[in-house]
Amino acid sequence: MKDLSLHILDIVQNSIRANARNVGISIAEQAGAGILVIEVSDDGSGMPQEVLERVTDPFYTSRTTRKVGLGIPLFKQNAEATGGSLHIRSVIGEGTTLRATFSLDHIDRPPLGDMAGVVVILVSANPEIRFIYRHKVEEEEFVFDTAEITEILGEVPVNDPQVMRFLKEMINENLAALRAPTI
Repeated sequence: MKDLSLHILDIVQNSIRANARNVGISIAEQAGAGILVIEVSDDGSGMPQEVLERVTDPFYTSRTTRKVGLGIPLFKQNAEATGGSLHIRSVIGEGTTLRATFSLDHIDRPPLGDMAGVVVILVSANPEIRFIYRHKVEEEEFVFDTAEITEILGEVPVNDPQVMRFLKEMINENLAALRAPTI
């Protein structure tokens, strides 16, 4: 995948397939420490230990529609190529948390990509799921929570085209205020 936002989209799709009702996406840019931390957590079905042990193997997938699962293995490879790492914690019936660290300035780190676009796609395609997107640059933080958005919107659906356009602009403006990379 050409950027990290597409990896995040793929991982969140795993959460959705695991029947998650709440999904958290957290990005922390720590220039002082030279790291970028990406965390995706959900309250889905979780993975049994035998699946958890094999989930980073590109020749393993729990899906029946194909024989390989490249999303998590490629994400892990990208993290490790920068000197970072990938850790997954999963508990049956409680959910899964995936945490990847990247060297922030490493030449092999893919760009972050269009996080506003990814968040809006996820929200518009899954309006019944609560998404919380946090983006932190040093000590400044932006939080996007669909529970707050749907409360404000009232009867207007979150996947209305005008709402989606507004949400993407709002997320991009807040990321720009953090001086976070945007498209």
